[in-house]
Amino acid sequence: MRSVLHAASLDHVMATVFGARYDPASREGVELEEMVKEGYHLLGMFNWGDRLPLLKWLDLQGVRMRCRSLVGRVNVFVGKIIEEHRQNIKRIGEGEESSAGRDFVDVLLGLEGEEKLSEPDMIAVLWETIFRGTDTVAILLEWVMARMVLHRDIQAKARAELDAVVGPRGTVSDADVARLPYLQSIVKETLRVHPPGPLLSWARLAVHDAVVGGHLVPKGTTAMVNMWAIAHDPAVWADPDAFRPERFQEEEDVSVMGGDLRLAPFGAGRRVCPGKTLALATVHLWLAQMLHRFDWVPAAADDGGVVDLAERLNMSLEMEKPLVCVPRPRC
Repeated sequence: MRSVLHAASLDHVMATVFGARYDPASREGVELEEMVKEGYHLLGMFNWGDRLPLLKWLDLQGVRMRCRSLVGRVNVFVGKIIEEHRQNIKRIGEGEESSAGRDFVDVLLGLEGEEKLSEPDMIAVLWETIFRGTDTVAILLEWVMARMVLHRDIQAKARAELDAVVGPRGTVSDADVARLPYLQSIVKETLRVHPPGPLLSWARLAVHDAVVGGHLVPKGTTAMVNMWAIAHDPAVWADPDAFRPERFQEEEDVSVMGGDLRLAPFGAGRRVCPGKTLALATVHLWLAQMLHRFDWVPAAADDGGVVDLAERLNMSLEMEKPLVCVPRPRC
């Protein structure tokens, strides 16, 4: 599932940001996939230079050299696409461009005055959208599907809701998601139990010694919010280790958009994840379509069919062993 979801997510983000479909077999597709993988590897690897300042300048592991190389490749790749969009806008003609079919690059190029971005800033924004948008959706959906394979009763309940709203042979659309509260609760419960980004970007640097919750935070320490710990705290959540989507229907509504700090997987405040709405909309729709069309069961044991919920923390919280399962068409 991991490779399939990652490829689909990258294709979706590319279509949204650049207005182009992602072909994994093409030269550009292979290069893009390599750059994304290289970026995640560099950000997640152990670097002795972060611990021993002297080694940082020696760059014994070649991390800085690889980072400079990656930045150069990204600048060329994204810069070429930006220039293609500029030329396309010129061909259409000033004042004749329609807002229909515009992608994120067109929107950024249309900014004027103080809002106008320099090309390096534009490249940074576009790459961050691709880089983080691809990973979050794919990892979250893999965790959701792992839970669906393990909890067949929850999968059946979600499918019954889909059949009641869409019909057994209907087609799921974005408009249907609002009428699927149980499916939305499944996604919320997955974000609680398996937050893709367990350490939120609310990083704070202690400018002097401070005591927080009875713990000494020495001057110069960078502190981060551990959303995984909050979501598994029995003082905050009843029976926190149980996967039970019904908790979001039995209690008051809990928002995951940053307004309720009991469950803020995308962060909150000024530094909240800007792509949270797109990510949730994508996950809800894709999950609804997959459950509506297929019955998902574990693969045979010799094909890696045992679902292992062991976690691995790199840049995101991933499944230690990629999910392997079998979709059985319903019709």
